[in-house]
Amino acid sequence: MIHTCTTSYSHCHSSKEISHESFQARIFAQSKFRPLHSPSSQGRVSLGFNQLPRTQRYPSSISSPQCGPQLPSRRYSFLNPSCYSSEPAKISCGFKLRCQSNSLTLPSRSSSFRGKKRKYGGVIPSILRSLESAEDIDKTLHGSCENLSAKEQTVILKEQRGWEKVVIVFEFFKSQKDYVPNAIHYNIVLRALGRAQKWDDLRLCWVEMAKSGVFPTNNTYGMLVDVYGKAGLVQESLLWIKHMKHRGLFPDEVTMNSVIKVLKDAGEFDRADRFYRQWCVGHVDLDDLKFDSAVDFDDVSSSAPVSLKYFLSTELFKTGGRVPTPGVEVASDEMNTVGRKPRLTSTYNTLIDLYGKSGRLKDAADTFAEMLKSGVAMDTITFNTMIFTCGTLGHLSEAESLLKKMEERRIPPDTTTYNIFISLHAEAGNVDAAINSYRKIREVSLSPDSVTYRTLLLMLCERHMVGEMENIIEEMEKTSRSVDQHSMPGIIRMYIDEGLRDRAKIFLEKCLANGSLSAKTRAAIMNVYAEKGLWAEAEAIFHGKRDGARLKKDVLEYNVMVKAYGKAKLYDKALSLFRTMRNHGTWPDECTYNSVVQMLSGGDLVEKARSLLAEMKGAGFKPQCSTFSSVIACYVRLRQLSDAVSTYQEMLEAGVKPNVVVYGALIDGFAESGNVEEALRYFSVMEETGVSPNQIVLTSLLKVYSKLGCFDGAKQIYEKTKLLEGGPDSVASNSMISLYAEFGMVSEAEMVFNGLKEKGLADEISYGTMMYLYKSMGMLDKAIDVADEMKQSGLLSDCISYNKAMLCYSTNGQLRACGELLHEMIEKKLSPDGWTFSLLFTILKKGGVASEAVKELESSYLDAKPYAAQSIIASVFSMVGLHSLALESCEGFTKAAKVVLDRFAYNVAIYVYGLSGKIDKALNMFMRMQDDGVEPDIVTHINLVHCYGKAGMVEGLKRVYTQLKYGEIERSESMFKALVDAYRIADRDDLAEMVDQDMRFGFDSQEFSDSESHSQHTTSDSDIED
Repeated sequence: MIHTCTTSYSHCHSSKEISHESFQARIFAQSKFRPLHSPSSQGRVSLGFNQLPRTQRYPSSISSPQCGPQLPSRRYSFLNPSCYSSEPAKISCGFKLRCQSNSLTLPSRSSSFRGKKRKYGGVIPSILRSLESAEDIDKTLHGSCENLSAKEQTVILKEQRGWEKVVIVFEFFKSQKDYVPNAIHYNIVLRALGRAQKWDDLRLCWVEMAKSGVFPTNNTYGMLVDVYGKAGLVQESLLWIKHMKHRGLFPDEVTMNSVIKVLKDAGEFDRADRFYRQWCVGHVDLDDLKFDSAVDFDDVSSSAPVSLKYFLSTELFKTGGRVPTPGVEVASDEMNTVGRKPRLTSTYNTLIDLYGKSGRLKDAADTFAEMLKSGVAMDTITFNTMIFTCGTLGHLSEAESLLKKMEERRIPPDTTTYNIFISLHAEAGNVDAAINSYRKIREVSLSPDSVTYRTLLLMLCERHMVGEMENIIEEMEKTSRSVDQHSMPGIIRMYIDEGLRDRAKIFLEKCLANGSLSAKTRAAIMNVYAEKGLWAEAEAIFHGKRDGARLKKDVLEYNVMVKAYGKAKLYDKALSLFRTMRNHGTWPDECTYNSVVQMLSGGDLVEKARSLLAEMKGAGFKPQCSTFSSVIACYVRLRQLSDAVSTYQEMLEAGVKPNVVVYGALIDGFAESGNVEEALRYFSVMEETGVSPNQIVLTSLLKVYSKLGCFDGAKQIYEKTKLLEGGPDSVASNSMISLYAEFGMVSEAEMVFNGLKEKGLADEISYGTMMYLYKSMGMLDKAIDVADEMKQSGLLSDCISYNKAMLCYSTNGQLRACGELLHEMIEKKLSPDGWTFSLLFTILKKGGVASEAVKELESSYLDAKPYAAQSIIASVFSMVGLHSLALESCEGFTKAAKVVLDRFAYNVAIYVYGLSGKIDKALNMFMRMQDDGVEPDIVTHINLVHCYGKAGMVEGLKRVYTQLKYGEIERSESMFKALVDAYRIADRDDLAEMVDQDMRFGFDSQEFSDSESHSQHTTSDSDIED
């Protein structure tokens, strides 16, 4: 919410100008101001200037809060002329805090110095206890704090917890008769308000401070720089230094240290170093800051929006006068020649940390050496910072030597020291050293803190060291420590990765018993289960029991649950959850909409995704580019290219710039559909908009040019892929190999193929294409070499690659290799496809299997008869000599349920048993065939002849030959050849020769008879025509 400024300011404030903005009343007025959490050079922030009439702006009485200690219900006086006398205001500089190493730190009750709590004498301890436990603070203040000295007032003020109490106590002190306003008290209040990010109330306090005649000191400015910087308002924080410079104050070392910290934490390392070096020569240059220099300080519209930077450039610059505070340094050009060196330990610590984080180890080491040379005392923080710097930059041995130097200088390491070493050893992968550092903490009488355990648990979980991790947790429980919520998701992830889901559940239940989980932690744990596809477990956590304070589920939890359902493809459940979340008081955010749209698009529910996309825009959210691209990609997959283009146009109208993924999907979609012109047009648009093509886009263009048969265009695109980081990938290279193969360009294809092999990117497609190229060019030896190399490299991973390799081997006559590949394929649970069986039929023919037998197997496969596939495979194994595999396959159907087999199955069984030398089993199978009433055919007799020949059963051969001669068995060339081979196996060459002559005479006579019959039919036809 942007407020408008209704008050003008001048260099010299009169009481009239500020009489309507009482700081103390404004503190407790109900405000709509929202604390700032992140810097923004563009955004506006509220300064609390309400647009109500001045008489209604601040209430005159304040009601007590409903919880906590009862704040006083009292009437506060406005700042008006009657509050101040016409005499010059008495100003007290108060007393200086003795902690020079960090004068900006206002210690709380629990603050300590080197581990020892501060102790106060006199009445202060009893007053502090009373104020902490009192229900009526106003009564306690009047009863105990009316006659305190300025120093005692300061102690009471700085020990209060919470900005509200600080303001109440401060208002009470100001109401005392002899109270003298001083900078220290205002500094305490300003710091409390800044830490609470009550910027509007801080402004009022600043204005009141000026009206009281109290000038800001170096401590004031240092404190303001600190609180604004820690709030993330880097630019605004540094504007206080500009204000300080305009007032004639030069930053002291503490203030300078605060500026460096702000710049360091913002990652502005060079600017921080430059500011430090300029300070050393007495000069502060802030010209490189982006100030609103165009603002007219003297003419500000009362209705103009007020930004924090604008406020700093107007009101604060004109508040407090230009009179330098006595005793402070003045910024002038004369000081440029003055050499300065830091004298505080904290400054050197900040500088070492600055150089370490910016990777400037030499500068960090020089600063460390300068510290020694200057005689500035080192503390534990100094060594911790230097140890961390050396370790993170890879100099672990130097870090360990610094630990020894600490002991030599009698500077005791603290828990943070050992935490740093635990972290460094963990990053280096030295688990034992990290655990040893953890053990040393107790050995030197220190106690591990939350950082210690968090670092250790993270290290052990990442390495799946379950036992060691559980030992650490057990040690924590002995000291009544609970596992930090940041560590819980990592522990559960480790358990799930190790398959220990029961332990993960027990651990989570224990964590819930120890206290409620934050929404962020709960969502992170749900996300662990969601990523593993364990949606039911994520759902149980989502609907699990919660304490009263967290009954309402956070939108982050809903987003993760939607993701879990989406990964499990439970789209209906995800949509139902999305639609009902409002009923439970949680409204979807931009992330929710993006997640649901992308989920639906991934599930090809594109119409629902498109509808939700429109709803998202209607709710005022701007969809991400990835959300639009998911919808476009879905339309492309579904071949709905017109809808994909429509979504693309909608994306442009919404002001979302398409990225390479969007253009890639459109180009690929049009390329696959054959619409080459549109694919090229979108590529042109992509280049015009400055989007660089990636591998996917260029590969899609290769497809386009391949469809066009445009070799030159394809080659040009391939050359572009070489300019990408990492060069062309396997997809692009395979496309070029395929293109070269189509044009028969062997050497060019070999060059690309060899390049892929050198990079380790050659895949089954690369090898398959090269085999096809060599085979088509008649280079069978090279084709076989590629097939062997492919087999040895383990790239035979799918049915297609096996088919290509078997084709290559069968073409070269290496039939046994084909059988071995078939066996590998079956062992990998890869089911042969139609191309595979087509190859197997070719292999059987090349192996000399009777054509009638092959036709019978082909017919059984086409008719999808039971055991057809097993019979074909068994036949191949038997034919190539892999008899044990053939018998195993054969017994798979012969020993199946006692059913009548088809004739082809009996024939295969007889064939397999006969070739393997198991003649008895072959003959028994023939008898079973007859018992089952299955009539033998020509294939049956051919297989029996093989068995008779192997067994030397000449009578059996004669019987079959007689049946063949008298026409009881169908005459075929395969039958005669089988008889000839069988007689020769039985050492009856005479009978083999007789059958061979009979075969030749019979088939020659048959040919003559067929020829004569054909001639007679022709003559008859001619006579009819005549």
